[in-house]
Amino acid sequence: MSTSHPRGLYLLFATEMWERFSYYGNRALLALFMISALSFDKQFTAALYGQYTGLVYLSPLIGGYVADRFWGNRRSILVGGALMAAGQFTLFLAGSFYTRLELAIPLFYCGLGLIIAGNGFFKPNISSMVGQLYSAHDSRKDAAYTIFYMGINLGSFMAPLVCGTLGDTGNPADFRWGFLAAGVGMLLSLLVFRTLQHRYLHAPDGAPIGLPPRRLSAEEKQRVDTSLTTVDLDRMLVIGVVCFFVIFFWSAFEQAGVSLTFLASESTDRTLFGWTMPTAWFQSLNPVFVLLFAPLLAQLWSVLARKNREPASPTKMAIGLLLLSAGFLVIAVGVQQIAPGVKMSMLWLVAMYWLHTLGELCLSPIGLSLVNKLAPAKFASLLMAVWFLANAAANWFAGVLAGFYPEAGKPAPVFLGWQIGNLADFFMLFVVMALVAGALLLLLTGALQKRMHGVR
Repeated sequence: MSTSHPRGLYLLFATEMWERFSYYGNRALLALFMISALSFDKQFTAALYGQYTGLVYLSPLIGGYVADRFWGNRRSILVGGALMAAGQFTLFLAGSFYTRLELAIPLFYCGLGLIIAGNGFFKPNISSMVGQLYSAHDSRKDAAYTIFYMGINLGSFMAPLVCGTLGDTGNPADFRWGFLAAGVGMLLSLLVFRTLQHRYLHAPDGAPIGLPPRRLSAEEKQRVDTSLTTVDLDRMLVIGVVCFFVIFFWSAFEQAGVSLTFLASESTDRTLFGWTMPTAWFQSLNPVFVLLFAPLLAQLWSVLARKNREPASPTKMAIGLLLLSAGFLVIAVGVQQIAPGVKMSMLWLVAMYWLHTLGELCLSPIGLSLVNKLAPAKFASLLMAVWFLANAAANWFAGVLAGFYPEAGKPAPVFLGWQIGNLADFFMLFVVMALVAGALLLLLTGALQKRMHGVR
């Protein structure tokens, strides 16, 4: 078997890289644009941000269904990409007319809606095509997804640097240029895919992949319609439990786009050699840390596996939650140096993002792989939908939690009896939440492993 990968993988790599550039370029500017250009307050901004990102993760349920039943992957990707490009250019128009709020705000909502719809068609289909390039038992498949994941993070790394430099200048009129750059990135994604799809997207036997589905014969339907075993039910229960804990991880992790952006913008010293770094640039820290540390962590798991000491997947995910808690503890300590006329050093944010990235690497790819390994073939798509639902709920909850960010001159918010009088109190909320969730998952690991029936 060849050790090289099919060229189709690199086509999907480039397509996804530019799409993620578009999405994360938009995300880096979104909260700042709502506050600085549209004059939304922080609480409304946080709630709207959570609703938007939650729907971004919910819409793939519809897009995946349409692709599986009617359109196929290729058409869904092209339609989704076109809708997202239209959404970014609509946001460019919203930024161009920001002084006329009666026009800018409807354009803004329209742009978000187009991106949500487009993402629903694009996101589930680009990922599923990677596996179709290989045979069922091809040992290169795991490496292929790793390469694809690097494309995601390369786009995520470039986006805040480019779009942030253009749009996050302190002048509200410049946000439009960041959105324009995000739209151009989406057009590049579409151009690459549309031009090269017929040449490179083929299965190992040479058949084209991603075409509209064919109807199953009666015999094929009978083979699919098999009853679930006790083992299947146990494994499905594990997926449900894991997805529950994922909500707590992402609802804290996704503060990057809201409360942590507020903190970086208002209370962090962003001066480097006399130059003020754009707030959006901090959102490049996570993807660059992924690019640096993902290979090292993968090597660590391999070494531990050879020694028969590799932790089970739920244990790794619990470690991810504990690392997330540690990151917020760092920032809870860091904000205590803030005083009138004194801002927090950016090194506190750098350290926090590093710990959060290590937590992500312990939880996100591990959890996604676990769902794939545990899901019965009959319900593979349904259980992947459950994973997306958990992510959607987490992003919505992230917006709710960010709404408790304390603001000067407003009454101290209260969360479940916890009075949030300052920034340290606010970030300690995430320390406690992630710590309790991680500890509880760690305690449940033994019971979950039994119900996984040999899967690690």
